[in-house]
Amino acid sequence: MLVTSYDAFTVIVSVLVAILASYTALDMAGRVTTSTGRVALVWLFGGGFSMGVGIWAMHFIGMLSMELDMVMSYNPVLTAASMVIAVCASIFSLWLVCQGELPLGKLLSGAMVLGTGIVAMHYTGMAALMFSPGITWDYCWVALSVLIALVASCVALWLAFHLREGSGRLTLWRIGAAIVMGIAIAGMHYTGMMAADFPMSSHATHAGVNGNWLALLVTVVTLSVLSITLLVSMLDARMQARTSLLARSLAEANRELAQLALHDNLTRLPNRILLEDRLEQAISKARREKSQFALMFMDLDGFKAVNDAFGHHIGDNLLVAVGERMRAEMKGHFTLARMGGDEFVLLMEIGDPNDAAAAADALIKAIDRPFDISRYELVVSLSVGIAVYPGDGEDERELMFNADAAMYHTKNNGRNGYTFFQPSMNILAQAQLQLNNDLWHALEQGELRLFYQPKYCAPSGPIIGFEALLRWQHPERGLLTPDLFLPMAEKTGMIVQIGNWVINEACRQLHCWHEQGHQEWSVAVNLSALQFEQSNLVETVLTALNTHQIPAHQLTLEVTETTAMRNPDESVRILTELTQLGVKASIDDFGTGYSSLLYLKRLPASELKIDRAFVNELDSHSEDATIVSAIVALAQSLELRVVAEGVETEEQQAFLTGLGCHTLQGYLLGKPLPPERVGELRNFPGKEDVMA
Repeated sequence: MLVTSYDAFTVIVSVLVAILASYTALDMAGRVTTSTGRVALVWLFGGGFSMGVGIWAMHFIGMLSMELDMVMSYNPVLTAASMVIAVCASIFSLWLVCQGELPLGKLLSGAMVLGTGIVAMHYTGMAALMFSPGITWDYCWVALSVLIALVASCVALWLAFHLREGSGRLTLWRIGAAIVMGIAIAGMHYTGMMAADFPMSSHATHAGVNGNWLALLVTVVTLSVLSITLLVSMLDARMQARTSLLARSLAEANRELAQLALHDNLTRLPNRILLEDRLEQAISKARREKSQFALMFMDLDGFKAVNDAFGHHIGDNLLVAVGERMRAEMKGHFTLARMGGDEFVLLMEIGDPNDAAAAADALIKAIDRPFDISRYELVVSLSVGIAVYPGDGEDERELMFNADAAMYHTKNNGRNGYTFFQPSMNILAQAQLQLNNDLWHALEQGELRLFYQPKYCAPSGPIIGFEALLRWQHPERGLLTPDLFLPMAEKTGMIVQIGNWVINEACRQLHCWHEQGHQEWSVAVNLSALQFEQSNLVETVLTALNTHQIPAHQLTLEVTETTAMRNPDESVRILTELTQLGVKASIDDFGTGYSSLLYLKRLPASELKIDRAFVNELDSHSEDATIVSAIVALAQSLELRVVAEGVETEEQQAFLTGLGCHTLQGYLLGKPLPPERVGELRNFPGKEDVMA
C-alpha cells in the first residue's frame, strides 16, 4: 500500500472551512425562521447552497491535505454529483430545523437523511479519484465514519433548531456550536479517509480534472461564497434590527397619537371621541342582550368661581383631582370621560336604575369633600343628570341630549344632587337648544342691537360718554338682555365674533355722534374673558378705530377684575399694547374678585369701575360704604379715575361724589337706550334728537 501522510496546514484550513460552513448553516436557519414568503425561500435555497458548498469544499480540501506519490485527478461528473448531494442535504436540513416543532422522531429521521447525504457526498467524492487500480476499503473504518456522520447530523440539527431564534448572547452560542459541528464533520471526513488504502501499483490517469488547481479553485470559491453569504446575512440582520426599531418607534408613536386623540390632555380621561365610540358599543350590546345602561352628565358647581379667584393653574389641578376621585369611586364596567371645561360624563352598565342612583350619590358625596390643591382648600359640588337606555333615548344623540337636560334641571333646582331624565324636561331643553341655534344666525341676520347707557361727570353732568350694552332683538321672543344668551355664546365660542361686532358697531355709532357735533363723547365696550385672550384683539380694535376715524383715546375697553387676574402677565402685555395705541383701559367690577395689588399696580389702566353690588345697598354707615371708600382711596393713590355704576338714589349720588368718584352711571341719571333715543336723556346738550 502507498504510504499516506497529511499536510497539517491544509488540515487546519479544512477544519476552519467546516466550522465556517456550520456557522453559515446556523445563521441561515435564523434568517429563514424570521422571514416569510419569497424572502424565506431565498434564504432557504441560498443558505442551503452555501452550506452544501462549504461541506463539499471541506471534503476536497481535506483530500488535498493527503500527500501521495502520485498526482491526483478527479472525474468531473462524480465531483459535481458529490456537490449536488451536499447542497440537497443542506437544503433539507435547513428546511427541517425551520419547522414549528422538532420531535425526537423527526430529529432522528432528519439526521438519517442528512447523515446519509454527507456520507454519500464523501464517498462519491472519493469515487471521483481517477487512478488505477481502485481504492481498497477497510469497512470497519467505513462503518465508524457513517456512525460519526449520523451522530454529527443529529447534533447539528438539534443545535440549529434551538439556536435559530433568540437575542443577547446568541452569536456566541452559534460560534461555539459551529466549532462543535465543524470538528464533527471533519472527524467524519478523516475517519472515512482512514478507511481508504491505495495499492502500491496505483497510478493516476490524466483524463480528469487536475487536483492541484481544482483545490485552489474550490478553496477560493468556497470561502468567497461563505463570506458573501454571511456578509449579506449580517447586513440583513442589521437592516431587520433597524426596521424592528423603527417599527417599535412607530408603534409607540401611534399609541401616543391614539392616546392624544382619544384622551383628554389634562385629566388623561377618555374624551368625547372615545366616549361616543364606547356609547355606540354599549347601545349595540344592550340591544343584543336586552340589557340597560346609564349615561350621566356631570357638571361642577362653583368651579368658575374657583378658576376666576385662584387662576387657571389651580383650576386645572382641581379638575385632575376631581377626575381621580371620581375614578376611584367607580367599579365594574364604566367609561368616565371629560367633555371639556368642568363637564364630565359617566357611562356605566346597570342592572336597574337604582344602581345609577347609588353611583351618582357616591360621586356627589366624594366631590363634596374639600380638595387640598397647593395651599388652598377648595370646595365644589356636583350636579348630575341621568338618562337610562333604552327608556330615555334610542341613539347616542338622544341619550346625550336628555342626560344634559336632566343635569340642567338639577342645577336649576339647587345643585349638588342628581336627577333622572323626565320627558317634561325636554320643553326647557328644547327651548334652550332652539335659542342657541337662533344665536348662530343672529349676527348675519342683523338682530343684535347696542343700547347706550350714559356716563355723567359727577354729580349730574354733563354727559361725557356712553357704555355700549348688548341686546338681541329676537324675531319671536322680543328684546332679550345679555344674561339670557351671553352664557351660551361663551360656551360655544360665539362670544368672540359677537364681541368683535360690538367693538366695530360702537365705533360706528360714536362716529355718527361726532359728525353731529358731540366731539367730546367717548364710548366704553366690555370685553369678555374669551375675547380678551384672542391673539388678534389689538388688530380688531385698530381696524375699527381706523375704519370709523375714531381717536383712540375716545374708546375705553372694560375688562373685569377676574378676567385681568386670570393671567396677570399676559393681561399686562395686552393692555400695554392697547394703551400704547391710545386706547383707555378700565378695570370693571372692581372689588368682586381676587386681585393682587402688585399686578393691579402694573396694569396700564386709566380707571377703576366700582361694581353695582357695592352701590345698591350703599349708605354712609354700611359695610359697603367702607369698601367703596377703600376702593376710591386705592384708585386715587394709583392716580386712576373712578367710575361708579348702579346709582339709583340721590343719597348714593351725593355719597359717591363726596368720596371723589369722577364718573357716575345708573338709572337715576339715565337708563340704557337705543341710539335714536339718546336725545331724551337728562342734561342732554341741546334739544335735537341724535339719530344713528
